[in-house]
Amino acid sequence: MLAASSWRSSTASSTKRGYGYAWQKARVGYLRSHPFCVYCLRDPLYAAIRDMAPSTAILHCADVGLAVPMASVVDHIEPHRGDQALFWNKANWQSLCGMHHSADKQREEAAQRSGE
Repeated sequence: MLAASSWRSSTASSTKRGYGYAWQKARVGYLRSHPFCVYCLRDPLYAAIRDMAPSTAILHCADVGLAVPMASVVDHIEPHRGDQALFWNKANWQSLCGMHHSADKQREEAAQRSGE
């Protein structure tokens, strides 16, 4: 396991940090089962689609003129910091769109680090 402060800033490749072929397969499967960004779904505009099947939700969004809140990132809810058990724990995964992963989630993690 990498030191807690170095897992992300390491010069090791993403594959060496655990994001290799097995992760890519797991990521695709998770996004197939959880296609919508959980942060987007918090918005009251998307309340109607939260419990719909993905195909129905996509059609509903088109009918009412909403962007479909598709996820593209599988995020670790609790940062794993190199802990492989936490890395592979699917209960620690959530689907996010790129915008929420790059902005809101990073801001939350920075706030947690400054409070540690």
